[in-house]
Amino acid sequence: MPPPSPGTASEYQQRILAAEQTVQQDPKNVRAWIQLGNDYFDTKQPQRAIDAYAKALELQPNNPDVLTDQGVMYRDIGAFEKAIANFNKASELDPKHVQSLYNLGVVYAHDLKDSTKAAQAWRRVIDVAPGSPQAQQALQGLAELQKAPGQRP
Repeated sequence: MPPPSPGTASEYQQRILAAEQTVQQDPKNVRAWIQLGNDYFDTKQPQRAIDAYAKALELQPNNPDVLTDQGVMYRDIGAFEKAIANFNKASELDPKHVQSLYNLGVVYAHDLKDSTKAAQAWRRVIDVAPGSPQAQQALQGLAELQKAPGQRP
């Protein structure tokens, strides 16, 4: 039998245990908190990810990537306003942080059914990074908004 590849349940569990031990011994280790949050994210444990990212943000409050990942986890638990706040803060810290802008559009379009705000967010993605994968996704999102009955973004 081949050894488990990175990303298997066993591998994630080993990394999670190692990161948990690291943060117990060194609670100011921001990289370990981020790794722990990422592994919880990847193993679909949103509340644990939110909590780990919160610890990382206490140590490094202006990290747009961590804010964005925590925002995605807030969306997963239905805390849409918190997700929006995180995405907005990430894009304020880094106006070219396209993932936070794209995710902002997703929450507005799919969760809050606000096609106007979704379109605004997705147009910013296209303006900021026209050749990015997020811009392509934003264009698809805008096209879907146009097709929706009674919707005019």
